[in-house]
Amino acid sequence: MQKRSLLVAGGAAALLAVAAVGWANTGGDQSNTILVAATGAELKADESTLLVDIRTPEEWEQTGVIEGALLVTYTDADSFLAAVAPHLKPGQSLSLICRSGNRTSRAARQISGKTKVSVRDVAGGMIRVVREGYQPVSASRGITCTTC
Repeated sequence: MQKRSLLVAGGAAALLAVAAVGWANTGGDQSNTILVAATGAELKADESTLLVDIRTPEEWEQTGVIEGALLVTYTDADSFLAAVAPHLKPGQSLSLICRSGNRTSRAARQISGKTKVSVRDVAGGMIRVVREGYQPVSASRGITCTTC
């Protein structure tokens, strides 16, 4: 029984080490990253944060977007921050949304190390927000888009 416990503990330690190395390799400092599960209506109404939809134009057209979101396809932290900075008001946090939450998780880690602004990762992305009943608007309806 002790042998099995040691194997389990050793395996858990190895997994933690691999996870830590993987996180360190993203170059991100998550000290200012927050995972949020806000509804679409809450994201739309929250003026204390700049909501940025980091998906591609094709994805915005397919599913629509949250009204008021800034549309900036994420490719890398530096160009993303350069595109977003002019839209960010003093004191605002930065909320990121994608299709399912995978891209925003990576992007938030990368961005966090390059800004003092609080970065919010919208859990579950548009899939969750729409599933919970939010009706997205067309991406062409006067939305601020840096690539449209």
